[in-house]
Amino acid sequence: MAVGASRRDIRWQFLIEALLLALMGGLVGAVSGAAAAVVIAWKAGWPILISPWAIVLACGFAGFIGISFGLYPAHRAARLDPIVALRFE
Repeated sequence: MAVGASRRDIRWQFLIEALLLALMGGLVGAVSGAAAAVVIAWKAGWPILISPWAIVLACGFAGFIGISFGLYPAHRAARLDPIVALRFE
């Protein structure tokens, strides 16, 4: 248990951080991909068609991956003894 925070608090902090980082990465990737698609379609003379659902799906998938891969570090951090954590900082 961390000093001043419960295991649950630490776990939630790590999971929320993982989710926010993944969502920001997914959003940046979706916007970059859409911009690249617009430029390529414009240069090639093709009609520009970007589905909003594709962007929503990309961000949702990124959030799912962030939560999935954030579970183990959150669990480890919640179980870590504060003295041991401070010793290696």
